[in-house]
Amino acid sequence: MADGAGRITLWGVEVFIATAEERSITAAARRLGASPSAVSQQLTNLEGAMGVTLLDRNARPVLLTPAGEMFRRRAQNIINEAEQAKAELAMRDLSALTRFRLGVIEDFEVDVTPQLLTQMAGELKTCQFLLETGASHFLYDQLDARALDVIVCAEMGAQADWMEVHPLLEDGFVVAAPKGAIDPDGDVLRQLKRLPFVQYSARHHMGRLISEHLARQNLRLAHRFELDSYLAIMAMVGQGAGWTILTPVALMRARRFAAKVDVFALPFEPLSRRISLTARAGILQDMPAQVAEKLRPVLEETVLRPALEAFPETEGAITLL
Repeated sequence: MADGAGRITLWGVEVFIATAEERSITAAARRLGASPSAVSQQLTNLEGAMGVTLLDRNARPVLLTPAGEMFRRRAQNIINEAEQAKAELAMRDLSALTRFRLGVIEDFEVDVTPQLLTQMAGELKTCQFLLETGASHFLYDQLDARALDVIVCAEMGAQADWMEVHPLLEDGFVVAAPKGAIDPDGDVLRQLKRLPFVQYSARHHMGRLISEHLARQNLRLAHRFELDSYLAIMAMVGQGAGWTILTPVALMRARRFAAKVDVFALPFEPLSRRISLTARAGILQDMPAQVAEKLRPVLEETVLRPALEAFPETEGAITLL
């Protein structure tokens, strides 16, 4: 049955919030997995039900009217209450959960994520799973926008009040250099400075971590290459083009080059990133903690042990939490 002009629906409210946050009907449609025409129709229905204009859709970007600004505060409370009610009902019988939206960093998309989803699918027989892979900052934005329920990625700064965080893995940074290029008994840092530095892109959180850490060490490393692909970086290192700084998890994505590189501890102050499972606090009850518990043995089997086998020098750099 089509939505009536005088009916306020949760879907209409969710569409309104997405449009208000994205400031674009097209972007809101993409976020919600709907067509722009469907989003526009929902907004028209909602405005008809409310009896006011909520958005100036002719503006670029789309702007909230004064009435829209007022309703936006109420709209978020409506969605929060609906999510809370849905979560409470689902927790009474987890097998009845019908949708689970998971975001995972690309580092885990091949080995970790399939195992986790297979386990969950075996328990949640009627659940539809939506998986989004991407960089940590992208996944945080999607969680903040309520486009995802749970994300697994690197922590980024202080924990916000709306988050619940379950630490999974401490992933320490190490040096990867061309095989035989560095004498481990000599001055490692001095030898590295003679080689080009192949830098992980500072457009991503991990690259910024590395750049900021080097700056704190007062190290200025000349680099001709700034790449956002672990495989490309390790291929270049393996070919002798330079050295790099990555983590054991990143090295695992490029373990085909293990025989062509040597791995060392950082020859200066250590650095690590923490990979955690994050959700909106109080929405999914115990489910985030349960998913984190499922993830830890999967991480040990598919990441921790293989990393130590492929790169024994990373022992102590990667730890299950």
